[in-house]
Amino acid sequence: MPTREASPATSTNADLVRRAFEAVNRHDARAASELWSEDALWRVPEQTIRGPRQVAAWFEELFAAMPDVRFDVIAIAAEGPDVFVHWHMAGRHTGRLTGLDGTGRSIALDGMDHLVVRDGKIAANTIVFDQLESARQVGALPPLGSRADRLMTAMLNVRTKLVSSLRR
Repeated sequence: MPTREASPATSTNADLVRRAFEAVNRHDARAASELWSEDALWRVPEQTIRGPRQVAAWFEELFAAMPDVRFDVIAIAAEGPDVFVHWHMAGRHTGRLTGLDGTGRSIALDGMDHLVVRDGKIAANTIVFDQLESARQVGALPPLGSRADRLMTAMLNVRTKLVSSLRR
């Protein structure tokens, strides 16, 4: 039987999370933030964010850096307060995001969120996606298997061997 959340009374925790994704896809951080608890804790790969204001600010930075960003929900699974979402994100990186100036490149990634719903609000979220693939797509790392990638790997292996020999 689906877990129910507080508001609206007929919605499930998965429905609440779907509404959050819909608000994000409208680029409406304010509407989405109304679904987050005051003590919301979000863990994204580059930082930990606390409270709806910081979460909204994180999304506003994302919207500014990727004005066409969209998250398509592939699957949702819910068990009690836990909601897992498999999503596909796509957009063009045109503005500054996590310290990296816009590259103009398109990004298309799959990822997962593990959200926890308490008292009808999103209380926690852990976001997971392939950061190496993201870096490759924006041009911060060379394409996998390319000559530059093989050279970078070889140089790292030389460094590892050198450090290992110095520790002996």
